[in-house]
Amino acid sequence: MTRENVAVVIGGGSGIGEATCRLMSARGWRMVIADRDEPAAERVARDLGAAAIAMDLADAEGVERAAAVFQDVLRPEALPLEVWERTLQVNLTGTWLANRAFGPRMAAKGGGSIVNIASIAAIASMPVHAYGTSKAAVVALTRNLAGEWGRAGVRVNVVSPGSTLVPRVEARIRSGRYAADPGEFTALGRMVRPNEVAEAIEFLASDRASAITGVNLVVDAGWDVASTWAQFGGVRAAPPRQ
Repeated sequence: MTRENVAVVIGGGSGIGEATCRLMSARGWRMVIADRDEPAAERVARDLGAAAIAMDLADAEGVERAAAVFQDVLRPEALPLEVWERTLQVNLTGTWLANRAFGPRMAAKGGGSIVNIASIAAIASMPVHAYGTSKAAVVALTRNLAGEWGRAGVRVNVVSPGSTLVPRVEARIRSGRYAADPGEFTALGRMVRPNEVAEAIEFLASDRASAITGVNLVVDAGWDVASTWAQFGGVRAAPPRQ
């Protein structure tokens, strides 16, 4: 790495964020774990010998002092305006505030890397109208800021995870909230593991990705390439092993 090997992970108290903190710490990064759930951030920080701070992406002042929200499947006419506004406030405006807080400081120092988090809902049609719209906007925002700060040595990329086996998703599978196992719709025939998303984030943050900026790296176990195969009977099964 160039300069100090320091990373701030917003939403680092659980799920993909926690997996990312643990991976990056193991790779030698000095971590700062930021989360709205301060006890969760402190728990991870204690394990890693890291710093923890409370941060709510919906609070502009809180970001300056230093996680994404999901949305139920609802028809547009049944989607409350407050849910729409809250989803965009956290997922899009929160991402904007975090980038605005850290990007100019990185630019003033002559370099840095920002990795935003979107979703496969950003690249496909789904009945999660607020969530998908907010995540598609995060991809566009990432590309804009990559152009804005590139000459200052700041790279801005985004990772779009597919259905990932975080506790909240596992709970939804157990409760039957999904009509089918999400892994059935991927080329690899399984869901994404949190550490696989963490690997993509750490790569883009590191100097190994020193010429990569403005990119949306999709980590979806092949959902995007396989989902349209349903009309042809689905992805073909693997041939018998020799």
